[in-house]
Amino acid sequence: METTFLAIAVLFGLGLYIILTHKNLIKIAMGIGVMESAIILLFIVFSYRPGGTAPILDVDAQAYDLIVDPIPQALSLTAIVIGAGTTALMLALIIKIYNRYNTLYIDEIKELKG
Repeated sequence: METTFLAIAVLFGLGLYIILTHKNLIKIAMGIGVMESAIILLFIVFSYRPGGTAPILDVDAQAYDLIVDPIPQALSLTAIVIGAGTTALMLALIIKIYNRYNTLYIDEIKELKG
């Protein structure tokens, strides 16, 4: 389980590294996508229960301890939808910036603007 958390931390750190070190807007958008994926994986890891069953209860069900919590699964689906919308908005803004300044590099946009 520790290796899973380590892999998620590395994935999140990789996305953060991409955002902080690259000046290309497309690469920054990709870094944000990598960080979103790490968060979704964290939700999935938190909702895992060994030997767990679906959260459908019978009247006679005695194994309440083995039921998987559906809230992290719902949060994961919500995060995927919000991530798709955020990515679409970022790419639309990047296209507008490219059409106006003919570049995708933040430093060149700052020079042209000022």
